[in-house]
Amino acid sequence: MVKIIANREIDVNEEGYLLDFKQWDKEVCVCLAEEQSIPMTEKHWEVVEYLQEKHLKEEPLSIRGIKKSGVINIKEFYSLFPGGPLKKSTLIAGIPKPKSCI
Repeated sequence: MVKIIANREIDVNEEGYLLDFKQWDKEVCVCLAEEQSIPMTEKHWEVVEYLQEKHLKEEPLSIRGIKKSGVINIKEFYSLFPGGPLKKSTLIAGIPKPKSCI
């Protein structure tokens, strides 16, 4: 399905995850974050970049992996992306929902 994000047509699935990572940019990211009521800070951007790197390397993402990453501690991850940090952070990063998220 198509959704208007940042005044552009973006292909998303039924949960709002981008279907084509090439359509992601910082403007789209900010709009996706606003939809989740998340104001992007420097730490949010750091997490988004980490998630995208893992995705591009085709490495699986999980809460346990985030905890071990050294990028962010788990308490801060939950406070930055409340109500489902891995689901929300990957959606904002423009990457598919991890298999570990049901």
